[in-house]
Amino acid sequence: MDSIWSENCCFKEREPLRGDIQAEIAVIGAGITGLLTASALQKAGRQVVVLEASRIASGQTRNTTAKITSQHGMIYRRLIDTLGRDKAKQYAMANEAAIEAYRRLITSEHIDCSFEERNAYVYGSDSEQLQKEAEAAASLGLPASFVRETALPFSTAGSVCFARQAQFHPLRFLEHMEESLTVYENTPVLRIEDDRIETEKGQVRAKQIVFACHYPFVNFPGLYFARMHQERSYVLALEHAADVDGMWIGTGQGAYSFRNYGKLLLLGGGGHRCGENSAGGKYALLRKKAEEWFPGCREIAHWSAQDCMTADGVPYIGRYAERHPNWYVATGFQKWGMTSAMVSAMLLRDLICGVKNPYADVFDPGRFDAAALAGIAAESGQAVKGLAKELFQIPSEKAAAIPRGHGGIVFLHGEKLGVYKDEDGRLYPVDVRCPHLGCQLEWNPDERSWDCPCHGSRFDRFGKLISGPAQEDLSPG
Repeated sequence: MDSIWSENCCFKEREPLRGDIQAEIAVIGAGITGLLTASALQKAGRQVVVLEASRIASGQTRNTTAKITSQHGMIYRRLIDTLGRDKAKQYAMANEAAIEAYRRLITSEHIDCSFEERNAYVYGSDSEQLQKEAEAAASLGLPASFVRETALPFSTAGSVCFARQAQFHPLRFLEHMEESLTVYENTPVLRIEDDRIETEKGQVRAKQIVFACHYPFVNFPGLYFARMHQERSYVLALEHAADVDGMWIGTGQGAYSFRNYGKLLLLGGGGHRCGENSAGGKYALLRKKAEEWFPGCREIAHWSAQDCMTADGVPYIGRYAERHPNWYVATGFQKWGMTSAMVSAMLLRDLICGVKNPYADVFDPGRFDAAALAGIAAESGQAVKGLAKELFQIPSEKAAAIPRGHGGIVFLHGEKLGVYKDEDGRLYPVDVRCPHLGCQLEWNPDERSWDCPCHGSRFDRFGKLISGPAQEDLSPG
């Protein structure tokens, strides 16, 4: 199901690229990161084109809960300990600057996008940890404090409150932002060599190239596939629930998030690594909690989102790799894509225009230190596990045993395949190997999709590509 942001929001259709063009800067991806970056560069006097594989805001942007905040969970004590106080403060102040940039932009350009200032909270069961986190965040200059009382329908030990944060309607915002930009829709990028971008029906030669496509699809150089994984989370939009008076996120595994939009409550949770939801039931879990906490509420929509998670918990924003000084990247936003998108736009604009940005160092994609080694090793281990599963795991299901409306991995005609069975019993077999790097895909029953546990590529039940880093559909089985 589409998110509530997609209702009554329609972007004008743009033509695909046909033929060869030249541009000063090409931005790949027309989500909020790509459009904000293109707009910032255009306002700085640069000539920019945007290439989008599908439609404007057709990817992760429309699936957000749209919180604009520097409150990113219980992170600031950890950032101080692992990165040092200076870089932790860079991270904090960059995100505060992003909130203010949204505020100025929306006010000055009179953008009607339901922008509202709200406090943001992280709640938990350990008051001592919450108080220490509030103190750490406040020491970095953030508007943070410990609050004992909450507006949630269950007991907690309190929360860390960040004042003067915000929420909005992301697609209404982008309806305004895309108007002045040159965007080519339905123009998937096939390959990139130096300054040449090849698409299905033409090519772009650009002095600078920005990867703003959620997950970088060029594996070498950069090695982003070894430094990130992707996680999914699920959302219900509820009527007749409650006003929670702010934006909320819980601590630890199994936490839930809350925010209001008009008379609706958005209840989120059920997070897991992509490709690790074979049992399903995430929407059922949220529905059970909704009825427990808000008896008599009514679900009007549900959807899911996907987030890139970096090895050290900080996005990669800056030069793509040393070998390609004119390539740039913005990825790894954890679960905080709205604020990180604006941070990316400001940092990449300054970097491309030769302006020193005071917050750039902490986000440098070239960083590689002891703090990140454990996370990078874990990502490599997960990829090896996914490849080994393809080689050695014997499917336990037979095609006849798959329920209608579901999928599974089976031997069919002597081959190991992924099979979806429709409501009429017809089988749709696909190659179960991800075309990105060959990991074995897994069936996600909540979304009826084939998901990659290694790097997060997703395909619909018939094998059509939903999101990368893979760039092609699954082969029929």
